[in-house]
Amino acid sequence: MEERLQKIMARAGIDSRRACEELIREGRVAVNGRVAQLGQKADQARDRITVDGRPVPVKRRRTYVALHKPRGVLSDEGDGSGRLSTVRDLVSLPGRLFPVGRLDLRSEGLILLTDDGEMANRLTHPRYEHTKEYHVYVEGHPDDETLERWRQGVFLDGRLTAPAGVSVLRHGRDHTWLLVVLREGRKRQIRRVATMLGYPVYRLIRVSIGPLRLGDLKPGQWRKLANAEVKALRSAVRRPQSSKRSKRSKRSKRRR
Repeated sequence: MEERLQKIMARAGIDSRRACEELIREGRVAVNGRVAQLGQKADQARDRITVDGRPVPVKRRRTYVALHKPRGVLSDEGDGSGRLSTVRDLVSLPGRLFPVGRLDLRSEGLILLTDDGEMANRLTHPRYEHTKEYHVYVEGHPDDETLERWRQGVFLDGRLTAPAGVSVLRHGRDHTWLLVVLREGRKRQIRRVATMLGYPVYRLIRVSIGPLRLGDLKPGQWRKLANAEVKALRSAVRRPQSSKRSKRSKRSKRRR
């Protein structure tokens, strides 16, 4: 059965689907010896697909790792200079593993690393609207009106942020721990919104990605996912959240 090249490559663990699209644009992918084009389809059972001259492997057993990223560690592959360690440096497993989503240098918490490009794409693509939870330590004590503004959305880069879950975990003398739940992930969104509202962030910890929880992992520690966790992730990425809402809406209209 023919499939789009980027989907085949992502499933084979080359990279996320969007990164694979970029490889195709750069002319680094070939099908049966001919440079591939974005949007092209192939059948791995009969076609020879290569990236930089190397064959794309057939689907194999996947690796899924939960890591507690410490502050000061890059969540992507870095600039190649080696000046800063990356999340991949912390996981002593062979093979190509890439992080699902990012945390900025000052943030910490849950990072999923995998060679399953299809799952990575579905967990990070806005279309699927997977929730991510954060424990956020801010200066001062945000009042109810401020928290409601955050929940309803604020303008960031000319666009309104999506509704968010924001609640108080506990108060300190001059700070507050908040639980922030997002379905989108713009660059440094939580830090920027909190600062805009007058409550700078001093610490930010991601505690969940969809059904996957950070648990009791300490900074720098990692573990392979249990089979039940992998099944829960696969179930969560099966179809977009928006399509679920659309189907519920259609059913509701038919009842009327």
